[in-house]
Amino acid sequence: RELLIPQSWPKLTQMFLGIALENWLRYALFAGMAWLVAYVLFKRRWWQRKIIQRDPQSADIRREMTWSLLTALIYGAVGVGTILLGKAVGGLRFYRDIGAHGWGWFVLSIGLAIVIHDTWFYWTHRLMHHRRLFRLFHRVHHESTNPSPWAAYAFAPLEAAVQAGIFPLLAFTLPMHPLAFLAFMIWQISFNVLGHTGYEYNPRWLMRTWLGKLLNTPTHHVQHHEKMRGNYGLYFNVWDRLMGTNHKDYETRFQEVTHRTN
Repeated sequence: RELLIPQSWPKLTQMFLGIALENWLRYALFAGMAWLVAYVLFKRRWWQRKIIQRDPQSADIRREMTWSLLTALIYGAVGVGTILLGKAVGGLRFYRDIGAHGWGWFVLSIGLAIVIHDTWFYWTHRLMHHRRLFRLFHRVHHESTNPSPWAAYAFAPLEAAVQAGIFPLLAFTLPMHPLAFLAFMIWQISFNVLGHTGYEYNPRWLMRTWLGKLLNTPTHHVQHHEKMRGNYGLYFNVWDRLMGTNHKDYETRFQEVTHRTN
């Protein structure tokens, strides 16, 4: 049931590079597709939905890509460290046989991972905005005041380590099949990239429904990059609503963006 852990340094290095490369390629694929669609193929048609009405600067995109490459390497290191710790002390909850927990749990585990990650992100993100921590952890990400899809993984090393912390948290607490974890990671990068693409793709009526009260929108996160504080949530708007940390004009800004015309 346990994952096989290679012990030699060459194989550990191979594992580290494999995890890092997997994360980088997933990031590059999703961010690249978002850039191609939003900034090349449909830019003219969609421009009225561009939340901040100007293009990201080329220097900002290069900076975002560079920091994201370092983030992928840190994800690789945290991944290897988590697996080695699990081998040394036990407790890793990953399993290979879907029949051990069934398909119902397979699907439920993905949903639980998303909810756990949303909570992890809100509270660590809010903590990193503390004046004594912001410069060390979070300033790099906020250099993107007009974010592009490439900003999704643009973290300083300490923030990248915090973001990677969701892997050991899930690995030691939640039984998950590797394919369920992969599905969670695809959800994570998809939502992350869309939130940084800079376009509001949701329909204008969304905010009048329960779904608009539940899910975050790209406007929500781009406004966070503009204002520096508030709007700390990732997938869901639950914690921001409960803790009163939504920007007071968030819904007004959403309506303004979605009512623009060419």
